[in-house]
Amino acid sequence: MTEATGQAAQIADRLLSAETRLDAHTKDLFRLRFQRSEADLFEPLEALYGGSPGYAGFREDLIAALIDLQAERPPALRHLDLRRDLEPDWFQRPGMVGYVFYIDRFAGTLRGVLDKAGYLEELGVTYVHFMPCLKPRPGDSDGGYSVMDYRAVNPALGSMDDLAAVTTALRERGMSVCIDLVLNHTAKEHEWAMRARRGETAYQDYYWMFDDRTRPDAYDETLLEIFPAHAPGNFTWYEDMQKWVWTTFNEHQWDLNWSNPRVFLEIVKIMLFLANQGVEAVRLDAVAFMWKRMGTNCQNQPEVHQLLQALRAASRIVAPALLHKEEAIVAPKDLIPYLGAGKHTGKEGNLAYHNSLMVQFWSALATRETKLMTHVLRSHFPESLVNATWGTYLRCHDDIGWAVTDEDAAAVGINGFAHRSFLADFFAGRFPGSYARGGDFQSNPGTGDKRTNGSCASLCGLESALAANDEATIAAAIHRILMGHALIASFGGIPLLYMGDELGVLNDHAFEADEHLKHDGRWMHRPKMDWTQAERRNDITTIEGRIYRGLHTIIERRCATPHIHAANPVSIVDFGIAGVFAFARRSPVGALVCVFNFSERWQSIPRTTLKAAGVTEWRDRLANVTVDLHDGALPFPPQGRIWLT
Repeated sequence: MTEATGQAAQIADRLLSAETRLDAHTKDLFRLRFQRSEADLFEPLEALYGGSPGYAGFREDLIAALIDLQAERPPALRHLDLRRDLEPDWFQRPGMVGYVFYIDRFAGTLRGVLDKAGYLEELGVTYVHFMPCLKPRPGDSDGGYSVMDYRAVNPALGSMDDLAAVTTALRERGMSVCIDLVLNHTAKEHEWAMRARRGETAYQDYYWMFDDRTRPDAYDETLLEIFPAHAPGNFTWYEDMQKWVWTTFNEHQWDLNWSNPRVFLEIVKIMLFLANQGVEAVRLDAVAFMWKRMGTNCQNQPEVHQLLQALRAASRIVAPALLHKEEAIVAPKDLIPYLGAGKHTGKEGNLAYHNSLMVQFWSALATRETKLMTHVLRSHFPESLVNATWGTYLRCHDDIGWAVTDEDAAAVGINGFAHRSFLADFFAGRFPGSYARGGDFQSNPGTGDKRTNGSCASLCGLESALAANDEATIAAAIHRILMGHALIASFGGIPLLYMGDELGVLNDHAFEADEHLKHDGRWMHRPKMDWTQAERRNDITTIEGRIYRGLHTIIERRCATPHIHAANPVSIVDFGIAGVFAFARRSPVGALVCVFNFSERWQSIPRTTLKAAGVTEWRDRLANVTVDLHDGALPFPPQGRIWLT
């Protein structure tokens, strides 16, 4: 124990002794959890803030806040904490299946979600991600990520009491609720920002503010623009304050100054307040941008990982049931640290988006070739993680950025820029022979880069196939959709289904008529739930029924396949067959070899190849049948998917 952590323990004992709201048992539990996590909390805080004159007062205020939040934690959630401490792998189990939606677009209001809970239960959902639901600024709020009050729900959706009631009801049905907590910035209408604008120095220190352009210009030499098309620049001038404010994403989103320990304290209080409402996971938004350093792009700085470890430690003391999902859409070399690497191993995020798996899925679909996919996923990712796993997905509320590096492209003999351009053209439907129907997003004339919008079904070719009224191309599109979901269901972690993908929902252009949405093409793939379509989900003569039944089967088979537990290693297997991607899950009950055919032709996979990968039973766990080999090989259809033991 260091001197810093020893002092923290003494402060905690003193404050606990005076605390009257906690019984002796809860105090003992708090002490045990504090002892478990105090080094993980205070060693990074000492490194970040120890030299500041107010550090001693900050440390005591932080410990007092943790005790207060423990006293406010409802008994049912304290019981959940005990359960999760006893079952630390609960979120890694094959029964975990995620579903993601905007509340208003799915059910109208928070209370309306309860009316649709049976639908989620029928699908097999156990993890529900409410897209931004905290109170946003009026008007353009970047899809809800410009938050003006972290302790209030968007009034259009309900109240904080409603959120607590809904999390309770869903938990009773076996579903854990995740909500977004934006860490990099607040709305300019947030109370802290308003007090800063009124001249309160303490709150101006919550943000990055400058009297002139000297330092902003110096930072700008190495910064990137995130939204060059509609929000160029990284700093905004405010005449009323006579100051420049750091605004990475939009003018109305002011970057928080995490070098100020009071910002850390405020966010801990907010995070654990939300946990006390029954939230079981927080999606920590824009974490890569939290720390600023001159001469860098101000992303993925080492201090970010110190902060995230400390936030996780605070949760483990007060609310061990709370998961941290870190939204870091970054290069593979930068992504792994967000799940814990080096001294942070097992101590940082529990979940992170597997952006590379998503990008490589679409890349392989477009090229009908898996060489790049195999190289990237084998070269850059560990076979297993400690106390952490992936959120796997085919698409989300955001655009698809074609994150293929020049180095990875060159390793398989292609040009990175040309490949990224091809992918943008293919999925926008411009490339000859493309079946996809998407749209460009944030085209950058300076670099030639483009990102892509589009629903899963439209990008997989269902929209164009329906327009052509051609059964063969409709069937191919459905098989692409199901192959993708079989991939994310078996690769590892929690598969995240975006609302409507289970029904084959297409692009929606209605946003173009909305004054507040039309500037953001991402609303193309954020349609309202079509409950008329949902009513057809069990009729397998319909498109909706074919997709829903196929996806429902994938979820059922995932839950029945113990090999898929996220703690079991994933090793990429190269069969040397163009268009075929494979990996093996090594588990105590044997190997599971998952194979996917991205080509549009039948393939023949030799028995010896499959046996070398670990197949011994010749049982397809996905179709729940024993496979038949022909002439010593497995015949494998276009868009085929198989989980072999």
